[in-house]
Amino acid sequence: MPAEPEVPLARIPYVDGLLSAQQVADTAAAIAAMQEPWGAVPWTVGEHVDIWNHVEAAMAMLIGGQVEAAERAYAWVPTMQRADGSWPMKIVDGKPEDERGEVNMSAYFAVGVWHHWLVRRDIAFVQRYWPSVRAGLDFVVSLQQPFGGIQWTPVDDFCLLTGNSSIYHSLRAGVALAELMDDPQPEWELAGGRLGHAIRSHRDAFADKSTYSMDWYYPVLGGAVRDEQAHALLAERWDDFVVPGLGIHCVDTNPWVTGAETCELAMALDNLGETERARRLVSDVQHLREDDGRYWTGWVYDDPRRPSPSDEPRNVHWPVEHTTYTAAAVLLAVDALGETYGHATAGSGIMRGTSLARHFEEIALECGCLAGESVAR
Repeated sequence: MPAEPEVPLARIPYVDGLLSAQQVADTAAAIAAMQEPWGAVPWTVGEHVDIWNHVEAAMAMLIGGQVEAAERAYAWVPTMQRADGSWPMKIVDGKPEDERGEVNMSAYFAVGVWHHWLVRRDIAFVQRYWPSVRAGLDFVVSLQQPFGGIQWTPVDDFCLLTGNSSIYHSLRAGVALAELMDDPQPEWELAGGRLGHAIRSHRDAFADKSTYSMDWYYPVLGGAVRDEQAHALLAERWDDFVVPGLGIHCVDTNPWVTGAETCELAMALDNLGETERARRLVSDVQHLREDDGRYWTGWVYDDPRRPSPSDEPRNVHWPVEHTTYTAAAVLLAVDALGETYGHATAGSGIMRGTSLARHFEEIALECGCLAGESVAR
């Protein structure tokens, strides 16, 4: 039986006709049930942990009423941080398996801490984790390349568009936290200005991962690409990735739709005010939901346009696993949509960026320093 939420159902987000508050609470409890004793949240039981997905799970547990589990998850994060401010890329059984410090993972703690502040208004929580957030973002901006992108790890000198788009979002959360802590970080603002410019104007300088849907929508989800440019960007490859009634492809080469990517695209659409299209996408992936609130990662379907070996199964869940990151993406999308269609938490705008620091080019214009526009490639 799922654990009872620690907050009243009336304070848990829902979307009328999509997921009820009780269903959201059940999914948060399902995530908490996969949490390891020391607080880490793996991809699925027996799998590895990475800090980005771990923080996403903590955010989802918090809005779904699993407050103690969420705060245990946050308390674990600094225990894995290294002296340079980074976190290992992969952690298994509480120990690093891949020691490389990955920049996107090292940045995302800022988003989780800011989200907790929005939902709980606990200043002691922010004070406790601010040094860890600050060290993580200092590590990240130290790896910025001349064209504005931030290289993947200290030993991998290419830049990933998806990760950099998320880092843009994390830097805005970090600057918001810096303002709250009265500890200004102007170097993050300068790095964010250069990064936003690179994402908007120099996407060809990032490693080519264009077969992945995340590289398509993440510049919009992270907030660097906005307004008409964002609408145009999503229109470019909509038909390549979106499968009406099922969700969106993880990669454009395979007949495989995935729940997490679909809900992230929904949040990108929500960023643009396209709430009805966003709602349809979240509704489309409810075929991945179990009665107890868990979510399958994805579904392989029949598509004659995408031939595959005859022994490859079709119309099956794949991988055969329920993942915490899929469940987390669903809950965050429901919270975002709850502002329009039901009920939302105070953290519902975390992806929309309504509570974050202003976009960095706005700060640059105000001080007369066009940080992003003068960058050389």
